[in-house]
This record gives sequence, C-alpha cells and structure tokens, in this order.
Amino acid sequence: MKKVLLSILRDKNTDIKKFREVSEKLALILAGEVGEFLEKEEIKIDTPIDKANGIKFKNDIILIPILRAALSLVPAFLMFFEKAKVGFLGLKRDEKTAIAKLYYKNFPKIKDTDDVIILDPMIATGGSGSQAIKLLKEDSVKEEKIIFVSVICAKPGVDKIKREYPKVKIIYVAQDKKLNDQQFIIPGLGDFGDRYFGTL
Repeated sequence: MKKVLLSILRDKNTDIKKFREVSEKLALILAGEVGEFLEKEEIKIDTPIDKANGIKFKNDIILIPILRAALSLVPAFLMFFEKAKVGFLGLKRDEKTAIAKLYYKNFPKIKDTDDVIILDPMIATGGSGSQAIKLLKEDSVKEEKIIFVSVICAKPGVDKIKREYPKVKIIYVAQDKKLNDQQFIIPGLGDFGDRYFGTL
C-alpha cells in the first residue's frame, strides 16, 4: 500500500487535493509503524465478558516536526498519539550551499523517559536531520530515544545520519539512490512542502 501511495505522490500530474489526501494516508501508516518501535508495558483489562491482558505505550511521546513540510504529518501522528507534546524546529536550506540554517526552535520540556519522534517528509543530504538530532542531544535526549520518520529519502542523507547517530531509528517509505547537483532527491517527488502547501 505504501508503494502505491508513494507512486501517486511522485507523479507530477497529481494535483494539490490528491497530494494532500495521499500524504495523510501515508502519514497514518507511518504513525502505526512507529508504534512497533515504542516501549510498551502490560496492563489488565476488564472486557464486557471477562478479564484480559493488554498493552499500552509506556512512555510519553514528543513530536518534533521540522518546519514547514513536516506540518503535513502532524495531524495523523496526533491521531495515534493523542497526548503527545509537539515541539518545532525551523531549518531552512540555503539553495546555494544546501546547508540548513536554524531560524526557530521551540521544544517542550523533555523527560529522560520520553520517546521523541522527529518528522520530516524528505531526507536529502541529511543536514537538517543531523542538526535536529544534535539539538535534541544538547537538550539531553539520548539517541536511542529518538525515531526519525520520513516519507522519501536519499541514500547519502540516510547514511550521514546513521554514521553520525547510529542509535537513532529511521523509518521511511522509500529510499532513492542519489542526489542531483542541486542536492535534490533523484527521482524523488519534487519539493514536498511546495506541493502540499501549493507554493510552487
């Protein structure tokens, strides 16, 4: 199903309405997959018939979308993690150097036990992702408590993050092999934020 939905996003003829609908469906699938990596604990449940064993997420969840494209993923993740706190990172890529510059940071208070989910639909060079992890670590968040969620990524970017932060889990729908001279993912799907928000 993920590959079918991603194919629609890749298609340059997909209009904004369809792009948004499909993005939200993919985000729901990804949010469900993240749940498999979160620590859980057993609970006792009273059903209408009898007692049963169940499980629940053990720790609180913090969502960190990287502005602006990741705002598209937040509603789906809040459907799964209703009590999650949401922090924000503004990282804008310089189109000449492809280096991300921080322009906004607003994190909630993060406890040692919290699971932190970084959201960014695209990992190209890995620069924004690495910087986001670095900022979280500066706030005393451990690598192993971080999950990075993306829709599409380039192998060089994923390799960079894995090399610098090997304990961070990375979840994505598809990985493309390379970047072009402008550091855009090839074949990719264009600029996710521009296509979602209509700022082409």
